[in-house]
Order: sequence, then structure tokens, then C-alpha cells
Amino acid sequence: MTTADGNSAMSDKPRLRFILKFSALLISCVLSGQALRREPVQAARSTQDSSSRTRIDFNRDIRPILSDKCLACHGPDAPNKRIKLRLDSEASALADLGRGRRAIVPGHPEQSELVRRITASDDGMRMPPVDSGRSLTGREIELLQAWIKQGAPWQQHWSFIPPRRSELPRVKNQDWPRNGIDYFVLERLEHEGLTPAPEADRATLVRRVSLDLTGLPPTPAEVDAFLSDQSPNAYEKLVDRLLGSPRYGERMAFRWLDAARYADTNGYQIDGERQMWRWRDWVIEAFNRNLPFDGSPSSNWPATCCLARRSIKRSPRPSTAITASMPKAASCPKSTQSNTWLTAWTRHQPS
Repeated sequence: MTTADGNSAMSDKPRLRFILKFSALLISCVLSGQALRREPVQAARSTQDSSSRTRIDFNRDIRPILSDKCLACHGPDAPNKRIKLRLDSEASALADLGRGRRAIVPGHPEQSELVRRITASDDGMRMPPVDSGRSLTGREIELLQAWIKQGAPWQQHWSFIPPRRSELPRVKNQDWPRNGIDYFVLERLEHEGLTPAPEADRATLVRRVSLDLTGLPPTPAEVDAFLSDQSPNAYEKLVDRLLGSPRYGERMAFRWLDAARYADTNGYQIDGERQMWRWRDWVIEAFNRNLPFDGSPSSNWPATCCLARRSIKRSPRPSTAITASMPKAASCPKSTQSNTWLTAWTRHQPS
């Protein structure tokens, strides 16, 4: 071999290595794409042994999938988008789509158009559309199929369903649970192949429960008092003391206030007098007095109206729509149980 031939052979080696690496990368990408396209089909063909053993709950398992992946097109705005199928109500989801097609056929996933579309291997047929940026996981497809196979039972929103006591699940370690909630925690742990963590030390316990119930850490004196209390019900006494703290109502009320977008201020440049703090105090007081959810609003409506009317009268620009809906001043209670609320609400009222 001449020197020129040797140099030529050496210069070809890096090029050959590059071609081989690029070819391997290209083959890997092609195989990965085929695997991704096969995933919905493989999910559709699975037997669903685990799902068939567990009853699918619509609000817990199905509604989040529909809300996140389907209702942007098949929800309340579907008519404006000229889409016939709606999945935000049971009647619409079970309706005839024409030519004998139905999105959901209870008990028959193989006859359901929804299952056919979410498991389609063709990108042009599969739902959600590829260009929507949304896609169903294999687990979500399995849940939808299992739910339809179980009869596609629909549910109202959970807030309209009266709560009922559930049966305690069966667990292997019968010695660990101390109350009903422990059974549900342990059942999930055992399902995931996990074991409960050891019980925390007493200093950690007092810190955790204080933060949970009041949003504040315990003082050093409160920690020392709990550590020195060796009675069998020391923890129960600690919880009772925290439930009796005014800070408990503040801790529980902040989620309600956040949900209502409550604020003590209008903003930066347009800040002015605001009267909503009375409702804030009312919510806090309701939790601290442990008033029932189904009794406090209606039983204290007269006091609510009177307080609102008094606040509106002091406002520089009262709303006629609001004042018209309130009872006249003469109808405000003089000596009723609601006066207790009125006194609590107005204890900081400026004269």
C-alpha cells in the first residue's frame, strides 16, 4: 500500500463511522415512532383484568380525562365549532350520531365510536387530533374502555352528591390501623407494594398538627408541654386545644376566601374603602363555632341582609341592584339568634 492509499483509507474511517451512527439513529427514530403509534392499539387490545376487578368511578377516573382531553372541542362550545358530539352530559354522550353510530354504547366498548377513535392507529382518525397537542395515555384509554364495559355509569358533579359512608377496605396488616381512615391509607399502600413509615417522634407530631390546624408552628412552650404530657390521650388533648384556637378558623377559612377571590384591597392605584372584611370574619367565625354547612347560611340570612344594608348605606356609591334585594331596615331582627352573628360581625364596625 502506498502512502497516498494509506492516507485515503485513514480519511475514510471517520466518514464511515459517521454514516453508521447516523443510520443507527435513523432506525431508532423510525422504530420509536411505530411503537408510539401502536400504543393506543395495544391498550385497546388489553384484557383490562385490573380495571374489571375495580369499579370505575366516573367523577374520580373519567371526568378528569374528558375535561382535560375532550371538552375543549366536545364541551359546551361544541355548537359554535359545528361539532355534533358533546361529552359534557350523559344525554349528549349517549345520543345517536346518525347511521347507527353512538359515541358510547353502555356495556359494549367494541360498538362505541369513542373507543374506535381513541384507539385508531391512523393519525387522521385518532382522537384527540394530533394537532390539538393532546393525547391519551395507555392507562387513560384502558379506564375509558373499562368504564364503558361496566355500563358507562354517569354521575353528577361530586358537590351535588350527598356523602355516604364507605365500607372499610380489606387490608393484610390488621394490626396497623387505629381508625377508619387508616384502612384506606393502608389499602393504597399495600396496593402500591409499600409499607407504612414508622411513627414520627412527638416533637414532629406537635409541629405537624399545629401547622395543619392553625397554619402556625408551635411555640417552644407548647412543644415542651406536649412532650411532658405522658397521658394516653395527650395527642387528643393537643388536637382539641388547637381546634379551640381562633387561629383554627383563620386556617380553614383561607381556602374559602381564595375560592371567592377575596382580597382586602382593590389594587394599587384604585384602592378605596371595602366592606368585604365582614364576610371574611363571618367565615372565620363559622368555622370557630363549628356551625353546620346546611344550617348557618339560611338561619342567619336576616343578619346577613341587615349587615349588608348597613354597609351599603355607608358606601359612597351603593348599588341599587344590591339594595333592592335586601330586606327593609324594619325587618331586621331585634332579638333573634341571628343577632349573635350580627354582634360578632359588627364588633369592629366604626361608629
